Amino acid sequence: MLHRSSRRRAAAVVAAAGALALVAGCGGSDESVTGGGKKDGKVTITVGLYGVMGFKETGLFEKYEKENPNVDVKVEVAGDEQTYYPALQTRLAAGKGLKDIQGIEIGRAKEIVETQADKFVDFSDVKGADHFLPWKQGQITTKDGKVLGLGTDIGPMAVCYRRDYFEKAGLPTDREEVAKLWAGDWKKYVEVGRTFKENFKGGDVAFMDAASGLFNAMVFGYPEQYYNAEGDLIYDTNPAVKEAWNLAADAAEDDLSAKLRQFQPGWDPGLANGTFATAVCPAWMLGHIREKAGEPNKGKWDIAKAPKGANWGGSFLGVVEQSPVKEEAKKLVAWLTAPEQQAHIFQQQGSVPSSQKALELPEVKKVTDEYFNNAPTGQIFGEAAQEIPDNQILGRKDGTIKDTISQGLALVEQGTSRDEAWKTTGERIKKAVR
Repeated sequence: MLHRSSRRRAAAVVAAAGALALVAGCGGSDESVTGGGKKDGKVTITVGLYGVMGFKETGLFEKYEKENPNVDVKVEVAGDEQTYYPALQTRLAAGKGLKDIQGIEIGRAKEIVETQADKFVDFSDVKGADHFLPWKQGQITTKDGKVLGLGTDIGPMAVCYRRDYFEKAGLPTDREEVAKLWAGDWKKYVEVGRTFKENFKGGDVAFMDAASGLFNAMVFGYPEQYYNAEGDLIYDTNPAVKEAWNLAADAAEDDLSAKLRQFQPGWDPGLANGTFATAVCPAWMLGHIREKAGEPNKGKWDIAKAPKGANWGGSFLGVVEQSPVKEEAKKLVAWLTAPEQQAHIFQQQGSVPSSQKALELPEVKKVTDEYFNNAPTGQIFGEAAQEIPDNQILGRKDGTIKDTISQGLALVEQGTSRDEAWKTTGERIKKAVR
């Protein structure tokens, strides 16, 4: 049976566990392709996830096992998606070492759809799976109508901020008043940062965690980002990308950033030690902040509406074609992504449902988050979800390009000129997507 384990420990051991699993998956052993199977009337389903997706953390796997005594769910969680996805690609290519169920991040969805559709089971025949936001399932559907997974969460945007630091900088602390400071324009957010830097009296605290967070929040508010509808790369000519790059570079050059890229080494200690005052936070990030900032910072964080609506992130669960327990795995995925379970995860962790039905539930709309000063997260993120562009164009290497641009902005934070950093970023992207 599945046992709860510390998310902190899971993140710490993931590199070793992932390496061992990869060696086993690519070796010559006769073990099951996925690790799942049937024996003595018992069904074992293996699941590969990343980060804090909420299924394990909120006890859903244990609940499913109790409701289905013949099912044993075994879960492996990678600490971050940037570690998880390259390993998944290697295992898909080798045809070994996979889990029956694999998490798929939105930035990888297009690549999976275009290059790995034959490796995943079709969900188009699943009854009752018509409750998702209309655009969500389209992101994981092939041109011939094969649905490669079911949606978990979406990433409507907000800004998480430290109330105590805003007070020390002479800024409003009430979330509605804070939202007014930057309403309608990310440039206003940067201006607030300049005011914060000038007036803050309380030690060495940066206004934002990283310039790349600001970039992502801006660019994900546009339908076109790195590719156009024909699948052509347009990141280097898209005005939205250039605008986001320049404003993020402004923030970096004005020393408004703590130079701590989200989910990279140093960011978690930065949360725990309070080294920055704001972080652009899609809803799924709340659980991570809550865990890593810890109990000493409870109530110091709050949440304000973002300057503009955007969707950053979101995931799917797919079942690999080679799984010996495909039907059982599909049933588990349908249950995990049903409105009731999505509402449960939102209530417990803050990941906003991709299910339209779940978003309309009263228990979702009334959710507050005690850690974030009782912020009405159901209201804030529910309203933000309605502002997400419903015609966002995904590209095959969206995730890779996003990560590469984040690395480029880190160069600016370290003193490289924005033009030189952009040139380096372009060269890296060309190598990565060819």
